[in-house]
Amino acid sequence: MTGQLGKTYLLAVLAGLSIGIGGTAFLMTESPVVGALLFAVGLFCVCAFGFSLFTGKVCYVFEQEKDRGRYAAALPVIWLGNLTGAAGLGLLESLTRFGPKLAERAAAVCAGKLEQTPLSAFVLAVLCNLLIYIAVEGYRTIPDAVGKYLAILFGVTVFIVCGFEHCVANMYYFTAGGAWSLKAIGYLLLMTLGNAAGGVLIPALRRAAGSGKKN
Repeated sequence: MTGQLGKTYLLAVLAGLSIGIGGTAFLMTESPVVGALLFAVGLFCVCAFGFSLFTGKVCYVFEQEKDRGRYAAALPVIWLGNLTGAAGLGLLESLTRFGPKLAERAAAVCAGKLEQTPLSAFVLAVLCNLLIYIAVEGYRTIPDAVGKYLAILFGVTVFIVCGFEHCVANMYYFTAGGAWSLKAIGYLLLMTLGNAAGGVLIPALRRAAGSGKKN
């Protein structure tokens, strides 16, 4: 069990690193739309290489018929691994020549996230993971290769353009922008809950409607 959790943690670190790279691309790009498109590299890496991302894994917790307890128990490990990867990248980048530019832009992003009400943060996190589920499930189930990657591209681009809240992306932004505080931690936990709620919403409704199987 310990060995499996260790593997899960390392795959989660890689997922956090991937999302952080997507966040870096977003911050370094002048155009918000182009930045949103480039951010999709994070979820592409997660899906293509089998990394463990909390916002993707949480979507399937209630679909685990046999090992639901073990699956759910692994989610906090994945969250911590994502934090290690995303925050670690932010710290490493602060040592580079891009550090000041990234810090300035990330700080501006974080200010907007922390000035909103808690209800706004939660609702935007729910909406974010509706799109993450669509992206991940599309990658898993669409047989056409082009369709798989379009699901990732559109799902991620839309949530970034809309300003929805992704807890792992925010782990990176809070680190790069030097915005960590008790308030930031509280908001991150609230966004995590919102992501979890949004992630299970569509699967639950599909099961209730009896349409969970592919057409």
